[in-house]
Amino acid sequence: MLPNTTTRSIRKKRNIQLKLESSPVVSSPKNGTDDSKDGLAQRLTDLEFGLEFRLDLKAEDLKHLKELGAGNGGTVSQVMHITTKTLMAKKIIHIDANPSVRKQILRELQILHDCNSKYIVSFYGAFMSDADISMCMEYMDVGSLDNIYKKKGPVPLEIVGKITLAVLEGLNYLYENHRIIHRDVKPSNILVNSKGQIKICDFGVSGQLINSIADTFVGTSNYMSPERIQGASYSVRSDVWSVGITLMELAMGRFPFPPDGSQLTVLELLQHIVNEPAPRLPTGEFPEDFDDFVQQCLIKVVSERPSPNELLKHSYVTAAKDSKVDVEAWAKGIKR
Repeated sequence: MLPNTTTRSIRKKRNIQLKLESSPVVSSPKNGTDDSKDGLAQRLTDLEFGLEFRLDLKAEDLKHLKELGAGNGGTVSQVMHITTKTLMAKKIIHIDANPSVRKQILRELQILHDCNSKYIVSFYGAFMSDADISMCMEYMDVGSLDNIYKKKGPVPLEIVGKITLAVLEGLNYLYENHRIIHRDVKPSNILVNSKGQIKICDFGVSGQLINSIADTFVGTSNYMSPERIQGASYSVRSDVWSVGITLMELAMGRFPFPPDGSQLTVLELLQHIVNEPAPRLPTGEFPEDFDDFVQQCLIKVVSERPSPNELLKHSYVTAAKDSKVDVEAWAKGIKR
């Protein structure tokens, strides 16, 4: 059933092919724009928007409220769409002349537009202005898990269980439905809202990238799997390693490398990940099923490491799925 059109709220696109008469994406051309930018504008023009109504998103229709931070390749701010009074997160991406970077941007836009999962941030639309692309996405008002645990300390284990479930469901959806590997799973790319919803974001380094050393290092080195550092073939199981590191960090309240908590240079960290045993949770401080789950994520031999789909069947995840945890109350208790 379609929502009541009198509410004028924004809804995600459903799995229905909808042909629009005109584009939801607005290009603000500038004299002297090169062919690559024209092509990018045309690709943006081909995107569809949701069922209830479409927005001709333009810079002048968005009221800037505050800066939220920086993501891969751009800055993020909170804006309000003036006509609908809808809060959004606007990400500004600067176009790079490198074709592979443009391909990443286009892929991110298309996948966000096509996604229909409660574990993925919603995409409202995009427009171009000069050399920038502005993407408007769902605003998650509680923020990232990175900021949350740094303010509040270690995340309660019952909440970690719900985070685990949401992240695995999101990654599994991306891979099974779109053959997309996230490539940059980390606490700052997992967002929470005051309804208690947990969603993954930032596909700036997603997609079918060429397996090379240069492309392999697009993401965040702290969460890289051993095979990624060594330039081996990248698979969805590489995201699983990042999930394991992320969950350890949230549960312990600190990054798990090295075990003594000392600081390492980037090169030392990469060498440590490749050459040293995978990190372990402190003995006796965490439930056995959680400890086993993390160990499964951090199996160094990638062929032996389970996929997100396989991990959804782990006893820790099935227990988390069945547990009655008030994530909304936890989220509302976090100071913003």
